[in-house]
Amino acid sequence: MKTSFRLALVSLPLVLAGAAAAQPADADGPRRGPHGPRGNAAIRVLDADRNHELSAAEIAGASAALRTLDTNNDGTVAATELRPARPADAPARPERPAGQTDRARPVDPVMLALDADKNGSLSAGEINNAAASLAALDLNKDGKLTADEFRPLPPEGAPAGRGPRR
Repeated sequence: MKTSFRLALVSLPLVLAGAAAAQPADADGPRRGPHGPRGNAAIRVLDADRNHELSAAEIAGASAALRTLDTNNDGTVAATELRPARPADAPARPERPAGQTDRARPVDPVMLALDADKNGSLSAGEINNAAASLAALDLNKDGKLTADEFRPLPPEGAPAGRGPRR
C-alpha cells in the first residue's frame, strides 16, 4: 500500500506536466503563455497544419510563410519581428538572485539553417533561400522535417545524454 501511494505521489507531477503539454492550440492561433505566444515564431508560421512536422509542401512554401513575419514590410524579418516585445499586460518577470547568471539557451537548428549570416534577422536573400536551408535539416532525406530534426540542440556544455537531440 505504501509503495503504490508513493508511486502515485511521485508520478502525479509527471502526469500533470504531460496534460499541460498536451493542451491543443487555441482555435484562434498559437498557445499563449503569460509572456505572449509560445515557441519559435518561424516554426509557428512554417507549420501551417500545426502537426509538429514540416511537410514537403510547407518547406516549399517557407519563403511565403516567413514573409508573414515581416510586420513592417521592409523585406526582411528583423530579430524584433522574430521575438516580439512582451505584451504590456504581461506579468513582470521575477528578479534573479544576486550572482545568478542567465542559463545557456538551446541552439535552434531552424534559425541556424535560415540565418546564414548569423545576425539574428532574416534578410530577403535568406528568406528566398528558406526552402533549401530547411531541406538541409532533413537528416533522413524523407522530404519532410519531423520534430526531432528541428528540435533545439542542448546548450554548449550540457551534460551528455540530456537534451532533446544528440
